Amino acid sequence: QVQLVESGGGLVQAGGSLRLSCAASGRTFSGYAMGWFRRAPGKEREFVSVINWSGAITYYADSVKGRFTISRDNARNTLFLQMNSLKPEDTAVYYCAARYGSGLKEESMYNYWGQGTQVTVSS
Repeated sequence: QVQLVESGGGLVQAGGSLRLSCAASGRTFSGYAMGWFRRAPGKEREFVSVINWSGAITYYADSVKGRFTISRDNARNTLFLQMNSLKPEDTAVYYCAARYGSGLKEESMYNYWGQGTQVTVSS
């Protein structure tokens, strides 16, 4: 079992920044690919970004590319999402997820999920 707890969400003005964290416990963190997903009001959950177990490979949704940066600290069992130049359309509940093996965009391939953290971007 892997337990995931997100933090760092909040209210920010358009153009501002937030840094989300996801603390993992329960299993060896370094063996897992980690992803960020989000669910906007009235919409389905969507892929945001993924990072492989070592941090060497990352991938982003087109909507966040160039503005968001995913990273991880395996020594601290923590995943991060640095979000810059935030837009009102980034408003959503953000979830981190883990799967053993390679990183994928499909949320159905992830075994473990956090409870989510709310990000609200005002215009």
